[in-house]
Amino acid sequence: MEHRGAETPTTAYKVFTFKDQKSPASLSVSIPEVLDPHYGMYVWPCAVVLAQYLWTHREELRGKAVLELGAGVSLPGVVAARCGAKVILSDGASAPLCLENCRRSCEANGLLRAVGVVSLTWGEVSPELLLLPPLDVILGSDVFYEPRDFEDVLLTASVLLRRNRGAQFWTTYQERSADWSIEALLHRWKLKCVDVPLGAFDADEAELAGSTLPGNHSVVMMIITMETEDVVP
Repeated sequence: MEHRGAETPTTAYKVFTFKDQKSPASLSVSIPEVLDPHYGMYVWPCAVVLAQYLWTHREELRGKAVLELGAGVSLPGVVAARCGAKVILSDGASAPLCLENCRRSCEANGLLRAVGVVSLTWGEVSPELLLLPPLDVILGSDVFYEPRDFEDVLLTASVLLRRNRGAQFWTTYQERSADWSIEALLHRWKLKCVDVPLGAFDADEAELAGSTLPGNHSVVMMIITMETEDVVP
């Protein structure tokens, strides 16, 4: 992963290059990180793993409508857009710097006019949430970071999945405690999930996309759907 010159004294760009082990195809994206105490301003291991999943499923993403929750620096969303998806990035109204960085990520990858950016707060059925266009895929990397947010994330996902029959929520999370679980909350919101082995999409490596992420971190990939929907990893 190479570092480019900073646009401002507090911004550094990182380049991630995704490759296909079976063909010469590759994709490079430039992601700005801002030196800020808010952890949404950095690329985390889960984002690289989810972006790898999107890259390996790029053919089925073409033309699909995709929403990324808690986009932050929006690596997965940018990869989805570069793979031909129609993407909307979102973060909370309380994180204006993250929303601005979403726009900066789009600009760095020539996507400023192609990708939408909206403010959505997990757990709130807001007008912005209800006015979203039809969706095929919802993305979320490391949105299961704070246990106090787990139900709010799943409430939002539940609303979106019920409004978009057949849609799926593709999410990655880092295992930080054996005591944390979303199983009971999935049942409460009538959702189900399937774990996707990292080896199934060439993400079981210490280094991905030319970076040192995910390193030795333990990352899990899941597909969440409504209980009545079929799940195809």
